[in-house]
Amino acid sequence: MAISDVASFAHLTPAQVEELGQEFDRIRRDIEASRGAEDAAYIRRLIGIHRKLVVGGRAALFASAFPPAWLAGTAMLAAGKILENMEIGHNVMHGQWDWMNDPEIHSGTWEWDTTCPADQWKHSHNYVHHTYTNVIGKDNDVGYGILRVTSDQKWHPANLGQPVYNALLALLFEWGVALHDLDIEAIRRREKDPVEMKRQLKGIWRKVRKQVGKDYLIFPALTGPQFVSTLSANATANIIRNLWSYLIIFCGHFPDGAEKFTEAELEDETKAEWYLRQLLGSANFTGSRLMHIASGSLGYQIEHHLFPDLPSNRYPEIAERVQALCAKYDLPYTIGPLHRQYGQVIRTLMRLSLPGKRAGSEPLPPQRTKRATPAELRSYTGPKAPQASAA
Repeated sequence: MAISDVASFAHLTPAQVEELGQEFDRIRRDIEASRGAEDAAYIRRLIGIHRKLVVGGRAALFASAFPPAWLAGTAMLAAGKILENMEIGHNVMHGQWDWMNDPEIHSGTWEWDTTCPADQWKHSHNYVHHTYTNVIGKDNDVGYGILRVTSDQKWHPANLGQPVYNALLALLFEWGVALHDLDIEAIRRREKDPVEMKRQLKGIWRKVRKQVGKDYLIFPALTGPQFVSTLSANATANIIRNLWSYLIIFCGHFPDGAEKFTEAELEDETKAEWYLRQLLGSANFTGSRLMHIASGSLGYQIEHHLFPDLPSNRYPEIAERVQALCAKYDLPYTIGPLHRQYGQVIRTLMRLSLPGKRAGSEPLPPQRTKRATPAELRSYTGPKAPQASAA
């Protein structure tokens, strides 16, 4: 069985699949050839905004004993952390800006403001997740080792606690990401190399020590008598960032229409078929340009998975071309408002916390898939590309 045997693609001939792959390659070549000063200015401008938000937030917290100053400082700090983690750090570490040859904005040197070491994240995310997207048993992002997100995963009594696990993961998301590359499933199966695990744990400890020291000791201490209020502001900003990151990421691969795959579907997979798997395994959400920047441009999750190392500010124009190809080849393009996408995620998580068909009990109710039809795609103009002056 190959990815081209999946029902959504079964109407395509092998020649059409390869032709579609060439169309996607053409999009890549066009964007790579047109990268330039406007793209470089975009990322530098965002880094500048991030720094101003953080400095402003830290400054306001010197008066954090006063509720308005605490609120302002927390809000600016949370916004800065979200911007750095999502649109800056995530995308810089994907190599989207390596073409600039700027050593300060490069995937090999960037270390982001979170507890997960950059090198471990790049392995678990850039390599494992983007290579084996939504492949059960290969992509550890399918449930993050603690959640059952598809009925193809065997039910276990522990899944009854899924609502609690999900809430804790949302609140402590940066800590879950920090442990992600350890590969919880491999540890459970006693397949993890102890030497490698020790090396990874040391790296995590170094990063955690740095982050905890910065947010919960050094910066609160700098505000002197405002130590406790500053510490609470930092903790609140981190929780806000965690909740937002969790929300955005879960809406990219777990709503209706974002398919899961088996390892058998990877057999003899061509580059064109890899493109098809990224298309079907990802989901977009609609929103303003500001929302897309705050979400790391992951409202264009489909485009991000097709072209993870192309500049994120170009995703709106890429999306128009991808939608046109989906209409041309009669392929699904999963998109919807953020609240609907997350509602579908929560419904699925709650439903799959109960035993399903693979556990030997009654099968799960069929999940309805809401996708844009080819006719809808032809009439949908898509979001407009941002102007060069937009942040």
